[in-house]
Parts: sequence; structure tokens; C-alpha cells
Amino acid sequence: MARPFQKVIVVGAGPSGLLLCIFLSKHGIPVCLLEASDKLDDRPRAAIYGPPAMVDLKRAGVLDKIRRRGMTLNTMAWRRIEDHSYITGLDGAILADMDGEDLRTTCLVLDQLDQLLLDEFLNKYNGSISWNHKVVTVGQDEKTAWVDVETPDGPTKVYGDYVVGCDGANSSVRKSLFGDDFPGFTWDKQVVATNVYYDFEAKYGLSNANFIVHPEHFTMIAKITVDGLYRVTYGETPGLSNEELRERQPWKYETILPGHPKPGDYKLVSIAPYKMHQRCAPSFRVGKVLLAADAAHLCNPWGGMGITGGFIDIGGLYDCLIGIWDGKADESILDLYSEKRIEKWKKVINVVSSDNFRRVSDSDPATILDRDPVMLACKKAESDKEAQLAAFKAMFDVRYDFTQHYKS
Repeated sequence: MARPFQKVIVVGAGPSGLLLCIFLSKHGIPVCLLEASDKLDDRPRAAIYGPPAMVDLKRAGVLDKIRRRGMTLNTMAWRRIEDHSYITGLDGAILADMDGEDLRTTCLVLDQLDQLLLDEFLNKYNGSISWNHKVVTVGQDEKTAWVDVETPDGPTKVYGDYVVGCDGANSSVRKSLFGDDFPGFTWDKQVVATNVYYDFEAKYGLSNANFIVHPEHFTMIAKITVDGLYRVTYGETPGLSNEELRERQPWKYETILPGHPKPGDYKLVSIAPYKMHQRCAPSFRVGKVLLAADAAHLCNPWGGMGITGGFIDIGGLYDCLIGIWDGKADESILDLYSEKRIEKWKKVINVVSSDNFRRVSDSDPATILDRDPVMLACKKAESDKEAQLAAFKAMFDVRYDFTQHYKS
């Protein structure tokens, strides 16, 4: 059978780029993976992947492996900073059997997830990766797309039928298409992500994921490894240097964490300051060049909508590309990919993530349960399994089924 295209160039060996390579390779579509760095990114980043992403991780054939190396998470709670007492929350254990599928939130720190996905691509599908290949610009004509690449051996061009930018927030692919045009805004709040060993669960009874509500000391505390490593992400004063933020970390921990620990009471593994953004590219398709995940859109980290939405982008783009490959769709389905994923960012990812952050940084934590509709609904659902299930099912609004546009 003659195929309508021969090769896809994927730019960026992050989780979304690697997942796309696995998807395409699994379907027999040749892939060229380019990565600007000489290794996978090992900074403390996302570690928790929401229920809507489980569908795509499972059909890529990697979910069971991720869960064996990581873990599933069930309990989530909002808490008071004064005594870390429970305000309200949800128990995701109800998703262990959702129409026969286990769609519970899954956790594996991102550097380990990236390595798992890379090994799957290289070993199971005989894929290859070109390290130290920095894409500078993207070009295309009616028949072909290409990237101009800086390599250790000098500049070169790599040709394919499609180029997919999965190269993160500072995407060179997106900038090649739109320059600095990345509509949206940057929050005027500073956050610091840390990884730490501290006995949150056994000693203080915290849930798997916890949101400390406070206008200044808003905090997320989530278990991210079986051996008890936690991600603690907290708010900080804007405008401080990285050195100042690091110097203030012991004081922040003593202020925000249960037990008010001193440095000798915990083991700090890593610390990384981050800015928070709400941005979306003007389009996720320009001819034969496509964008996905952080290269296409950004949101703040509260609730994990960014990484979860990125994986769902990849699943949707995969359905569009294999539709073309198998003759079930024409290239117009890629316009639908751009249209529908932008719509989902605007109506779901942007709205939910923004509300999540405003909720955790609320100016009057003492009265938030009386005012916030989401927290009120969670409180009412604590003793109502059907209401809890409905709340979790609402999360799946971030998905879109592109196969409905295949030719019958």
C-alpha cells in the first residue's frame, strides 16, 4: 500500500516527544528524533499525571511499566496552613475500576519517565535519537518539511514530511513559526519546586497530594516515589535572585511544613525556581509543521494540567497522523487537531489550572470553603460516591476524539 508520507521529524526528547515517537513507531511510521541537549533533562519537574492521560499512556503500551516503577495516587486534599488540618478533598480510588479500566492518577518522576520512554523507543521499536542536534529554524514547501540544525559536526538540514515541535516552553519550532508571539501572560508570583525526604505521611497524616491554601505561603506537597520522596512546591516573593531563593528555603520550610522542621530534620534533594505562565500559540499547525504540549501551550503547575494536557495532545495528534497514514483522513484533520486542542486549552486547561492556582493562593483561606464552588462540591461529595465519580469524569472534558472524523 502506497503511503501518503514517509517520515515524521520530532523535535525534543521530553516526555511528549518520546511518547509521540513510541506511538508512531508502534504503527510502523518512521521517526527522526532530534534533541538539542546531550542528555535527558534531570531537573525537578512534573511527576504526577492525571486520569485523562491514562488512556493515552495505556494505548502506547507503557502505563503498566510506569506504574511498576512508580505508583498510583489516590487521595488529594486542601489544607490549612496553621495546623495542616483537612478542609476537603477527593479520593481517586474510585477510578480503579472505571468501566473496567484503572484510570487512577499515576506518578513517576519525570527524569525516570523520560528514561523509560526513551528505552522503549530505542529498544522495543529500534528507534534512534540524534543528541546535540539543536533545531534553529524550520522550513517547508508543498512536498517537504525540513529543519536547519546545529550539530557538533556543523550545520545541516534534516528533511521529512512533517515536523512536530515537542521542544518545550522555549520551543525553537514555535519561534520559527511565530517569533515571540506566544499569547497569554506570566503570573506575578514566583514558585520554587523542591524534592525532599520528610515524614509527611506516617508522622503527620498528609494525603498523597496536598494543597496548602494561603495568599503568601501557598504550597503543594505530593508524594512522588515509593521510598518517600516528596515534591514540595511553594510560593515565594517575586524579584529575588536564585541565590536569595535558595537562602530562604530553610525559613520557608520551617514556616509552611508540618512540624516546622529545621534543615537537619529533612533531606533536601533538589531545588529549582520557576515562573508560571498561561500561554497558547496562535495555531498548532502551519502547513507541515505542528506543535504539541509545552511547545504549543503553557499553564501553571497547580493540578498537573500541563503535562496531562501535553500527553493528550500527543494522543490526538497521533490519531490524526495515523488517519492520514492509513488513508482514513486527509490533511484537513490536522487543522482540526489545531482547532480542537486550542479550544480545549482555552475552555478547560487554562480555566481549570487558573482556578486551581487562585484557589490555593486565596486571600481569605478561613472562608474559602463557604465561597469556592469546587471545594463546596467536594465537601458534599465526601459521602457520595456517585458525586465523586462525576467530579472525576468531568476531568475527561480535556480529551477530544479525532477518530470520529475518519472516513466511514
